[in-house]
Amino acid sequence: YRDLHTFELQAPTRLIEWARGTRVCVAGYGQSGGNEILQLIPPPTLQAKESQGLCPERDFKVECGGFSKRPVYSLKYVPDTSLLVTSGPPDSSLQVWQVSAEDSDVIKPVSTIVTENGTGQPWARIATISARAPWVLHGSTLDSVQITEVELRKTVYTAASRDSEELSGLAFLDCNTLLLCCARGRLCVADVRQPQGPVEAVAVPSVPCGEQWCMGTACGAQGSELSSQPVARLSSRGLLTLTDLRKPSEPLASAKARVPSPGSGAEFLCVSWAPALQGCLAVSGFDGTVHVYDTQSWDSSGREAEPVFVHKGHAFGGAGGGGDPPLVTVHTWHPQKPRTVLSAATDGSLHVWDWVEPCGKC
Repeated sequence: YRDLHTFELQAPTRLIEWARGTRVCVAGYGQSGGNEILQLIPPPTLQAKESQGLCPERDFKVECGGFSKRPVYSLKYVPDTSLLVTSGPPDSSLQVWQVSAEDSDVIKPVSTIVTENGTGQPWARIATISARAPWVLHGSTLDSVQITEVELRKTVYTAASRDSEELSGLAFLDCNTLLLCCARGRLCVADVRQPQGPVEAVAVPSVPCGEQWCMGTACGAQGSELSSQPVARLSSRGLLTLTDLRKPSEPLASAKARVPSPGSGAEFLCVSWAPALQGCLAVSGFDGTVHVYDTQSWDSSGREAEPVFVHKGHAFGGAGGGGDPPLVTVHTWHPQKPRTVLSAATDGSLHVWDWVEPCGKC
């Protein structure tokens, strides 16, 4: 490691979100009431230009926080605002939160976005943007995707689909284009300039049946052109596929992640592109590790890939709930520092780490 910092949360978290580039938001996902939502100030050494070496102290600082009565399964900061949007069981509604001003340390709920026929639906996946106005893209199934103007709680776009397949993720590819990933691996696109417009399946090569899938995108959300960065999909058995949406019918690359005896579960699957490293992505959700891969040498063979770095800190941190080994629930890249990653696990541990660059690697 070039740098490693740790922080112990009071409860496990399944999400990490950068807010305003210099703050970190986390939230608990317990089924009982009183799940914390915290905004943390990262360690001062994380902002330093020079490496400070190993620093295992609990040097994150809680800047402000609040409590959610429901589990928080997804959290997104709304760009250019002081608002957060969260979602979680038991339905597909969204909760909007105000991050307090400097003279207060409270994150308080301000409104709820209720979706039509949302009762009984799975919790909603969400993405945010502020290219035109503070928007939140949300939906739990293909036939429930819509965009809501956050402050006015006004629906500005509804996708037309009769397919009720469950979603595992969604994203703004740019200010006009939406990308949806179904739990079974299918990709779909929609155009916000066509209200009630169709949700069209992308002609990507088929993926194995019986697996759960998630996706990772590198989106130019404030731009106006379709991102040229491939879409990465990760299956519950460790298969990784890369798709160029400009030529979706041509297989770009595939590989097998080095994961331990993966099963069919997909609760914490996470794959993400490094924003400042060409061709590098990270994978987690199978055990107590986070794997970093350089995809630039991948082909369409699907052979097992060798990670350029494996973060094992959570695996040695102790037992999670019920005496089980800790499981990484989520990871995210620092928006500016190329090799800095944050990760959280079921034992409540939060790590921020920066690894030494391997020679000839990403």
